[in-house]
Amino acid sequence: MEHFYVLKWNRWKRWAFIMIAALFSAFILWIDSESTLSVFSSKESPAALSKGNDQDPDIALTFNISWGNEKVEPILEQLKKHKAKATFFLSGEWAERHPEIVDKIAEDEHEIGMLGYRYKSYLSQEKEQVRKDLTYAKEVFRKLGYPETKLLRTPSGHFNKEILAMAEELGFKVIQWNVNPQDWKNPGEQNIIDNILKNTANGDIILLHASDSVKQTPSALETVLPGLKNKGFHYVTISELIARTEAESEAIE
Repeated sequence: MEHFYVLKWNRWKRWAFIMIAALFSAFILWIDSESTLSVFSSKESPAALSKGNDQDPDIALTFNISWGNEKVEPILEQLKKHKAKATFFLSGEWAERHPEIVDKIAEDEHEIGMLGYRYKSYLSQEKEQVRKDLTYAKEVFRKLGYPETKLLRTPSGHFNKEILAMAEELGFKVIQWNVNPQDWKNPGEQNIIDNILKNTANGDIILLHASDSVKQTPSALETVLPGLKNKGFHYVTISELIARTEAESEAIE
């Protein structure tokens, strides 16, 4: 009987090892499928951009807006004061309601991207619903005078390979981020400042918000904007970040 228990224990250990290895492999595959890679798309493999060239001090400030109109102006004032360019991702529904603010953003020489039309996760919608949302958003921005709006940030940053492929088919380049101080949670002005200043590196894309939910972002920018500049970073739009990264890639090839 003692011999039987030894065999049984050894067999259990082998199966436990196999199960753990399988779970680990599945986890790695899930991480790989869910992560947004800092690469450019190819015909065979569409991808989202979450970072530029890590050899270049250019960084991109991005602001999402899906509701409200009280925080945009103070944020624009800070950007103007510190001569910082940014890219604003706007939901089509919000842009329709605030065309004068959209124009103000453009007049201040910031770039305009879109968050689709209605700010609702694309992973909770059928494929054709997502297509209709993107197509309608594209038409809304065209009517507002911005037909060349090609940058897309999906609502809540949610997407999968099908959504990436559809976005590219419709002429969009999907943009993510890799520095996220979660300012929409209002974690404290100093927390926002510390998160950005400590975590930002060459080529990074910073996610911020300009909806009415953010209470501390405008004041945090008073320290963040000169702080990043003092570290030697240059503010560029997403399109400039892409162009410079592509140029660097071509030079290396």
